[in-house]
Amino acid sequence: MTRILEKPLPASPYDDVRWQAVVARDASFDGQFYYSVETTGVYCRASCAARLAKRTNVRFHDTREDAVQAGFRPCKRCKPDQPSLDQLHAEKIAQACRLIEGADEEPKLDALAETVGLSSYHFHRIFKQALGVTPKAYATAHRTKRVRARLGENGTVTDAIYDAGFNSNGRFYANSSEMLGMTPSDFRAGGAGQEVRFAVGECSLGPILVAASDKGICAILFGNDSETLLRDLIAQFPRARLIGGDKVFEELTAKVVGFVEDPAKGLDLPLDVRGTAFQHRVWDALRRIPPGSTASYAEIAEKISAPKAVRAVARACATNRIAVAIPCHRVVRSDGALSGYRGGVERKRALLDKEAKK
Repeated sequence: MTRILEKPLPASPYDDVRWQAVVARDASFDGQFYYSVETTGVYCRASCAARLAKRTNVRFHDTREDAVQAGFRPCKRCKPDQPSLDQLHAEKIAQACRLIEGADEEPKLDALAETVGLSSYHFHRIFKQALGVTPKAYATAHRTKRVRARLGENGTVTDAIYDAGFNSNGRFYANSSEMLGMTPSDFRAGGAGQEVRFAVGECSLGPILVAASDKGICAILFGNDSETLLRDLIAQFPRARLIGGDKVFEELTAKVVGFVEDPAKGLDLPLDVRGTAFQHRVWDALRRIPPGSTASYAEIAEKISAPKAVRAVARACATNRIAVAIPCHRVVRSDGALSGYRGGVERKRALLDKEAKK
């Protein structure tokens, strides 16, 4: 096919970002676009390891079909017309996850690796690299999710543990508080027996709810009205004893509001953080981002040694219920644009603006 040379397409506003991805050979952009080189007549993936072409000879294409229609052939080095190695690995990992999720008992590492056609060592490495946790930790987390579901149904706690695939209730109880955020019996009861104090205040971003257990702050929520915030808290602790804050607790709420208005004050308060091991790693990394600074989801994934787990990082940010104290508002997309935020993108922008002025 003859290449079409008459008139280059007008430059896209994203071409500078795409070019930087090509320079960095950033595999996370593979499949999002392709680039062609006028002097060689080939088109490539963003991560192609071939010698970097001159910018003036490079054009960008949204799809492979666009590159072919423009007269370019696939690069023999990066093979953009075939599934990438990352795609092949992703398919194998997805297959392994389905096996783990469908198994009554935790599958052995060797058996999983053999099923997806990889060595045990290689499978373990790419699984952890992609998801940020080992196959064993993933299996434990999935079975814990089953326990959460079973504890809300009829039957005993022991039945729920065995039904979820734990072959020893002793093994489960050893780590149950870390996995569930409380004992299995308390979790099953929706926090029954626990006292959660709360107060709703006002700040420049609107209503804000602060709640705390005896271990520390367990929720900081933004919303448009106090009723919606309270429903959100009830959904989190449906059977806990919710107690409106007294003067002492209202002082704590005032500290949180003060921090929202003036981030330079800092917020040194005990937290009752409940989540998976992976979520804890993400949230810890968020707390290390200095006020006035931002980091991308990809950068957070790098910091926790899980560079392929960008989407999992985004999910961990989305499930954070302790706004501001765990500053998920400081995480942005790789191009610097603001993405979703539990309290709304406008509140995210306002929080960042406040920090930038200090």
